[in-house]
Amino acid sequence: MFLVKFSTESKSYKPFMTLFNKQRLFLSIFFFLSGFSFSTWASRIPTIKTLFDFNDAQLGTLLLSMPVSSLVGLPISGWLVSRYDSRIPLSVACGINAASLALIGFADSTFLLVVAICVFAFSMRIFNISVNTQALSLQKQLGAPIMGSFHGLWSSGGIFGVAVSTILIALEISMPMHLSFVAIAGVIITALSYEYLLRNDRSPTGNKLIMGKPDPYILYLGLLVFFAAICEGGMFDWSGIYFKEVIRAEIFTYGYLIFMIFMALSRFLSDFVTRKIGMPRTYILSSLCVVVGITLSVGFPAFVPALIGFSLVGLGSAAVVPMTYILAGTSKKYSPGMAISIIATYAIAGMLLGPPLIGYLSHAFNLRVAFITFAVAGLMIIPISQLFFRYQRKLNEENKAR
Repeated sequence: MFLVKFSTESKSYKPFMTLFNKQRLFLSIFFFLSGFSFSTWASRIPTIKTLFDFNDAQLGTLLLSMPVSSLVGLPISGWLVSRYDSRIPLSVACGINAASLALIGFADSTFLLVVAICVFAFSMRIFNISVNTQALSLQKQLGAPIMGSFHGLWSSGGIFGVAVSTILIALEISMPMHLSFVAIAGVIITALSYEYLLRNDRSPTGNKLIMGKPDPYILYLGLLVFFAAICEGGMFDWSGIYFKEVIRAEIFTYGYLIFMIFMALSRFLSDFVTRKIGMPRTYILSSLCVVVGITLSVGFPAFVPALIGFSLVGLGSAAVVPMTYILAGTSKKYSPGMAISIIATYAIAGMLLGPPLIGYLSHAFNLRVAFITFAVAGLMIIPISQLFFRYQRKLNEENKAR
């Protein structure tokens, strides 16, 4: 009887694992594609600045349109993942994102450029909320942390995207052709992958935003991604400019490339590191890496020190978002999709403030002075993370006492 039962369970177990592996594979492709698309855009920011003859303040204002559009997309994305299976908004947003990326390349006026960037950012926000909702659902099925590896694939896509951009810039391939190729690839991948995404992941509860006094659990997590977003988003937008105008590197994408490489490395290792030393210590380590990296880059503005500094910033900033999303998924008040959507609002606020602030500070002083902002933001991760874990312990003690 035992052998018959074991055989029956084995037969049911194998198809589940096959389905699970397919879902993880194709979800990984979407994370990779998201990073590839974003880094393609970010690597061309210096090109756009030159083509439209923007100064630093004007470029900062242009970049402001991205977080504003993302902020508009947040409540819509939260509503979509609570009303539909997340694979539906994920796939639609991916298609729109690809089209808007191509439009950025062909924009021949500031107005059209702003419109294209707004649509790009709006669709990217829905795309990211949906794909992270899928990842949390898949992680719960597995019962082990895999969020870091997914975000590592996002960074790997970013590395591949900036590497491709570096090659195409060196070959003097035009920006419209470059962005069009990426857009076409995005549409094809979306069409082929949709069937294998996770189904029936809509949560029946916790899908409504509760107004009133902020939940400390969500507030602390939101502040963590807020400061991480100031650093991460600012590095995305300004690392190429820093290497072009401060370091005077002929191939200005080197700084962005090394930053993305070490982000990916950190995210692939983050699941292992957090298991070994715990999340509280990982947040502290992340903060210290950012501070030391920025200090090195600003204090010694030469090619090798800046590369090492950007590497440390990539190592430090990478793990904060996936760790915080994992913690958001354990909220007792909200569903995973809604919790991520709320916390992402803080991330958008960080991106709303960070890149434009760097532009304005750079215009008023210089870009080296402006980069100190990232060190300050990184340093704030330590006290906020410790306040969160103290509050979490308090909740656990209260629950045990009941």
